[in-house]
Formats: sequence, structure tokens, C-alpha cells
Amino acid sequence: MNTQELLETIKKETEEVKTLNELNDLKVKYMGKKGIISELNAKIKEIPNEEKKAYGEKMNELKNGFNDVYDNKKQELETEELNKKLANESIDISLPATHIPMGSPNILEKIIEEVEDLLMTMGYDVVDGPEIEEDRFNFELLNIPKGHPARDAQDTFYLKEEELLLRSQTSPVQARTMLEKKGLEPIRMICPGKTYRRDDDDATHSHQFMQIEGLLVDKDISLSDLKGTFDVIAKHLFGSSTETRLRPSYYQFTEPSVELDISCFKCKGVGCALCKNTGWITVAGAGMVHPNVLRNCGYDPSIWSGFAFGFGAERLAMLKYGIGDIRTFYLTDLRVNNGFDRMEAQND
Repeated sequence: MNTQELLETIKKETEEVKTLNELNDLKVKYMGKKGIISELNAKIKEIPNEEKKAYGEKMNELKNGFNDVYDNKKQELETEELNKKLANESIDISLPATHIPMGSPNILEKIIEEVEDLLMTMGYDVVDGPEIEEDRFNFELLNIPKGHPARDAQDTFYLKEEELLLRSQTSPVQARTMLEKKGLEPIRMICPGKTYRRDDDDATHSHQFMQIEGLLVDKDISLSDLKGTFDVIAKHLFGSSTETRLRPSYYQFTEPSVELDISCFKCKGVGCALCKNTGWITVAGAGMVHPNVLRNCGYDPSIWSGFAFGFGAERLAMLKYGIGDIRTFYLTDLRVNNGFDRMEAQND
């Protein structure tokens, strides 16, 4: 077998190959199961023992020679193909770039983060809780037993035998936190999140909405502490000239209970359509934590006292940005957020 002549033939045939498919066919011709080199290699068993070593060396030389020629040609064809592809897919960098609009967080997230940042500077922790809640945490521990008429105002969506429900408020997070503290530690926390109620959707009501609730439990806490905290929040959100007041109200889980009002930032207290000519706007409900709630959650009301408050994030945003319909927050129209962004830029 003249390996040199066969290698020369292989080189000549390889030089005539124009595509990778043709190169693969050439490999099958020589190195396939029935290829020329494979058949020559199979004949080694017919060679006399004294000649097998020399024959094996020639076969190795032939195989290595073919592989070298094949690999060089393959690299050459792949490079050529890549260059053609790059040439056909070239990008004209002189063209103007495509404008990609920047994203923006939902306005409700902005309001929540603004309140979170403020209250964290005052020592409050931000705590999360489940949206699918037990009746015990959503109502019973908060002094609203089964059958109590106060449940009607917070009628929600029940999931299983009226024991599992979609929370109607974020107050269950407060109850869970108090139970975890075992009645031994002071608490400063806010619990923002989504809540659900069986309301008909209209301009001012929604079956789902965001709440920002706060709780402070410590010793010797009074309404004056609540008033001071609310004053700081109101001035931060609506301007340093904002005045605040507490107005008597009723909630089952606080005693006494109050409505938190701010002076109308539009008419400066004179009276207008926004404040219904009263000069005041109600922005939240609050009160001193009811002794039954403290007791239910492991705190001795003779030692501990506290206050709780709850803002509607949509309510705050509607007032701050002049939005007339709560459904605006749940639209998929990006122009809505763009309007908020412009207002924020002007305020900055």
C-alpha cells in the first residue's frame, strides 16, 4: 500500500471541495464504515504477524494525514461561511438608534415606598403577611367575632368553609406580629399590601385595593403620640403647611377611634369642591388599640398601650395627584404613568 500516493489523492480531492456538505461526503468516502481507509485498516488481520507493526504504522500515518487535511479544510470553509454571513448581516451604525422607553413603577408603589421610607426613619419595621388569611387573624383576634355586624363593612371573598379568606385589611399582619412578640416587646411596624372586599367597582370603590397600616405598642402611649405621628406623615406627603386634626369615629378594633383629617391643600381651608366646602379632607382611620385586641394577642392592657392607623394607598395617590377615578390605577395605559412621572419631575 502506497500511503503517500493515497494522501496526495486525498489532498487533491479536498482542494476541490467547495462546501461543508461536500467535505462531509469526502470524510464518509475515506473514513466511513465502508470507507477506503477503514477497509484498509480492516485488512490488518490478514497481514502476517511480522508485517503487522509496519502496516499499523502506515495506517496511523494515513489516518493522521487525512485528519490534518480534513481539519484544515473544515476550518477554512467555516471561516469563509462566517465571513459571508457577517457581510450579509452587517449593521449600519450610522442609522439612528431605536428609542426604548424607560420603565416606571406603578404610582401606588411610589406612594407606599414614600411612606415606608419616612416611617423607617422613625424606627418602624416594614412587615409582610399572607393575602390568603384565616378568619381568626382577619376578624376574631381584632375584636370582630363571628356574627358581629362590623363584618358587613368588610365582607370579603371566602375560600374554604368561611375559615380561609382573602384578607379585607392588612391588620392580620399586626395580630401575627404581636403574637410572635409574645406580649414582651414594644412594636413599631407598618404593613402595606393588597386587600380585598366585596365592593362594586366604581370611581371610588374597588374589590381590591392597597392599604398602608401602622401599629405602635409600648408603655404610656396616648392619642397625642398618634397625633404627632400623623402630623409628620401628612406634612411629608402634602406639604409643610398642612394642618391635621383628629375627629371621633368608631372601629371595632380601636378605642377611642378617630378619623385623621388634613387641611385642604387645594383651597387652604377656605372651602372647595375637593373638600366639599369643609376645608378638611379625611385621609385615614386610626385609634388607640382596643384592650381586647391587646389581650387577644398576648399583651396585658394594664401594662401596654398603643395606636394603629390605616391609609388607603389609592386614596393618598388620588388626593396627591388629582386622580378622580380609582380604576385609573389598574389600567394598562402607559400614558397614565407617564403623566405621574412628569408631575414628579416638576415637584423635584
